[in-house]
This record gives sequence, C-alpha cells and structure tokens, in this order.
Amino acid sequence: MTAFVINNSLPEPLSTVVLEQLKTFNEPLLNKNLIDAEILRGLAIDGRCLQVGLVMPYPGQSQYRDLVMALTNHLAVIEGIDEVECEIGLNVAAVNSGNAKAHPKIRNVIAVGSGKGGVGKSTTAVNFALALAAEGARVGMLDADIYGPSIPTMLGCIDFKPTSQDGKTMEPAYVHNMAVMSMGFLATDDNASAWRGPMAAGAMEQLMNETNWPELDYLVIDMPPGTGDIQLTLSQKFPVSGAVIVTTPQEIATLDARKGITMFNKVNVPVLGIVENMSYHTCENCGSKEHPFGQGGGLATANRYNVPLLGELPLNVTVREHLDNGTPTVVAEPESAISNEYQTIARNVAASLILLSQPDDLSIEITNE
Repeated sequence: MTAFVINNSLPEPLSTVVLEQLKTFNEPLLNKNLIDAEILRGLAIDGRCLQVGLVMPYPGQSQYRDLVMALTNHLAVIEGIDEVECEIGLNVAAVNSGNAKAHPKIRNVIAVGSGKGGVGKSTTAVNFALALAAEGARVGMLDADIYGPSIPTMLGCIDFKPTSQDGKTMEPAYVHNMAVMSMGFLATDDNASAWRGPMAAGAMEQLMNETNWPELDYLVIDMPPGTGDIQLTLSQKFPVSGAVIVTTPQEIATLDARKGITMFNKVNVPVLGIVENMSYHTCENCGSKEHPFGQGGGLATANRYNVPLLGELPLNVTVREHLDNGTPTVVAEPESAISNEYQTIARNVAASLILLSQPDDLSIEITNE
C-alpha cells in the first residue's frame, strides 16, 4: 500500500471541517478530490487566513488562477476563515508503462503517431510539445521520422550540428525552451530515405540513447507514419509512457489510425487518446465552421477503442505559415484560440498519464505539526 502524507497544522475542530470540505472539491481533469488526487500537501492557519499548499502532478499553469479562485470560494464558506492563500508547485509524476528500463533523466516518454502520412502528425507533435512547455513542464523532442525529418525546419534550427562534450553523447539543440534531437541534424534527406527498416530503427535507437538529454518531465517523440520497425523498436526498447494518435476526420485516415492503435495495444503501450487534426475550417468572413474532410471520424474512432478524444484542431493556413518560418503557432501566437486548443490537448494528455500511474491502494497519512 502506498502512503501519501499531508502536513497539517490546523487546530481541531477546524482541521476536520477543512478536510471534509476539500473532499468535495474535485480537480477537473483527474476527477478526484485534492486529497485522493495526491495534490494537497499542506494546511496551515495564520489568524483567519487559511494557507493551502498544492503540488500538481501534471503541468497546467495557465489554469492555476481559475483553480485558486474556485478553491478560495469553496473554502471561504467555512466559519472562522476570511481569506485563503494558495501556493501551487509542480512535480510531474513518472509513468513507465512497458518493461523497458526507465531513462535516468526522462520521466515520461510520449509517442505521437499516425497510421498514415499527410494528417499533420509532425505539426501536432511540435505544437503539443511546446504546449507542454508553455504549461510549465521541462520538455524535450525527438524527431524519429528517420525517412523524412521535418522538425528542424518547423523549429527553425536546420543549421544546427550536434557536438559532444564527453566524446560519447551528442548535445541536443535548445529551441523555444525545448531540447531537440533529429536525424535531420546528422544526415541529408537523401541519405535517410535510402535506409532499410532495421537501419532506420537502429538510427532512432542511437538518437534516443546517445543524446545528452537534460532532466525532462516529458520527451515527445514524433514517430514516422505507419506501423513498421521503428514503432516496434520504440515500444520494445524504450520506456514509453503512452501514445497519442493523430488522424483527420475522413474514413481513410481513421482506418489507418485504428491500425496505429492496434499496434500500440499489441506491444502494451497505452493509447492516451486521439487528436483530430484538420477537423474544421472557420470562414474568415462569417465565422461559420466548415468540415472539408467530413465530421466525427476522430470521435467515432475514440469511442470504438474506448480512449478519449483529446481535441479537435482546425485547418488553418497560419499554422503552416508559422512552421515554415520556424516559429510554431504556440510560440508565435501564444494567446490565440489554436494555441489554447493545443494547451488543452497537452493538459488532457498529461492528466491521462497521471490516471494511469496513481495506485488504487493509496492510504492517506496526515501529520499534525
């Protein structure tokens, strides 16, 4: 049984009242109260000011203000409390869903895949990774699309050449507050495209193991399309925490997305959910939504495999323009509606990982200081 400790210096009977009130306040994505979700870490009182210490297990700093306001209103009804002060920290939980040994510097590995090309997988992976960073996480990105590495172009670092400080490992590029490694830094597209499957899988393994990654909460891996050697190597040799599948609404794309889900299921990598890209287009003149590639394919696939639909992303020319300029939308327009959607997806994925990792036999220990 796992013990979870809460430091509590409140006097009785106030302590009992506060704890009972907190049991009725749920964290929205985890759908658990702050105690059961292992978020509440400390309680104290200063006069009539209640001091609450929280440590979030997933990044979501854009939502902290709303969380504090809601919690303040929830606790302010308690007699004897006139004010609530809340301090929020972040300690991302590590999840290893497979049998591979955990990486000493990487807490979570998230694979972003698709069953076919042309669905905007790399675009989604880049903005998703940057959204995790924008929410407060330490993030790295590995471009595992050996046959056609596009991440250097999308991040504006095509001229980067890795160096080694110890003669054994390569230093990653640091771009937009992320550590990045790609075959595009090491070989031309012509050289990479001629490789056979086992060679490409070996190259991806080298990139993963021979990069001097910093301490990371998440390593996002942009997978090549399909379900071949590289996907199998990743799932069998690396501690993959979970996978995200990118699709578009039309039937041909969702059919291939199902193949990707099936492949990850067979190698015991949890599918955290589906992102439907190019879901709709918003008319610039009237604001109405159009669905050029059909509607509902991502949701239908999610329902079929009992995984969440993590988000629906629009078909928007500015997303492409931002990537062509090496400044993805989450960086170029951080307050835009599209960036907000990417951040929603990032929070949903991170919360899904936490739900995988929390034990059912948790016991709560409250220490009175």
